[in-house]
Amino acid sequence: MLIGEVARRSGVSTRMLRHYDALGLVRPTGRTVGGYREYADEDIRRIFHVESLRTLGLSLRRIGRVLEDPGFAPSALIGDLIRETEGRLSRERELLTRLRAVDASEPAGWEDVLRIVELLHGLGSPSAARRQQTVLAPTTDVPARLLAETVLAESDPNVAGALRWALARADHGVAASLAPGLASKDADVRRRAVLALAEIPGDEAAALLADALQDPDTVVRGHAALALGARGMPETVPVLVGMVVDGANDVEAAEVLGTLAQVPDRADRIRNALVDELAAPHGGSAVRMRLVQALAEMPGAVALEALRRLAGDDDRAVARTASSFARMIEERARDGARDIADP
Repeated sequence: MLIGEVARRSGVSTRMLRHYDALGLVRPTGRTVGGYREYADEDIRRIFHVESLRTLGLSLRRIGRVLEDPGFAPSALIGDLIRETEGRLSRERELLTRLRAVDASEPAGWEDVLRIVELLHGLGSPSAARRQQTVLAPTTDVPARLLAETVLAESDPNVAGALRWALARADHGVAASLAPGLASKDADVRRRAVLALAEIPGDEAAALLADALQDPDTVVRGHAALALGARGMPETVPVLVGMVVDGANDVEAAEVLGTLAQVPDRADRIRNALVDELAAPHGGSAVRMRLVQALAEMPGAVALEALRRLAGDDDRAVARTASSFARMIEERARDGARDIADP
């Protein structure tokens, strides 16, 4: 079969077939009387082998070595190709992030492009100190989208804090830029996202935090509950009570519950939730002590009755603590009454 017919049937151009011949990759078995290349069936099969290996990303030089080595084991080469492809994809993703960051900055000229590229270098520095300096520099104006992507990937707590500070002061699109972090399969990324959202005001951030109350990770749920509870959202009560029980940021959770209980129609609900946990069979002494301390954060009139009952608890440590808190509340009430009577 002559080269033109081979090209037509194989889909490989005559120019490439000549290149294969020059490299010694696929040499036609024979020549016609006029000197034209003549391919045998085996040559055609080799052409298809070459084309198949090219689809895996092998170079022509590599393909030649593979086809000439009868003892070649493909597993090692496939492993190398996977690693090379992963590296290439990582570089491509990095480039895509950089291009999107430049585009989000809406550059008016090449000076703006160069400025954002320099900023990206700083944020991508292996030095945590350099990354933090980049964020806090007085002249830095980082697009919200870039800040969000950076904070979701930042593991250093000091740099992450600086990024959250800058993100909370960004003009617009902040909460939406963090939303993909809450959907991540990586719990660490979701934790970074909820910490950043906790510092951002507005309804959009609050709505995302409300969704995070259902997150399977207790840390994510806890950060969301603390942030929303501080904003007066009563739906956080079950998570906050659970935090007191578990001892996860229990002091902060108790303080937020106390703030929520300042609203009369919530106070009884919160107190009852804490009292129910005190009666639950899972509670050891340490758990019950945390619950008593949380009760003490409630408004005095709401907490006093429960604390008086607990003053007779079988657990002496719980009883003493409850009695002490009850006395403190009673003394504050008496002092307040005297101040009113004798202004």
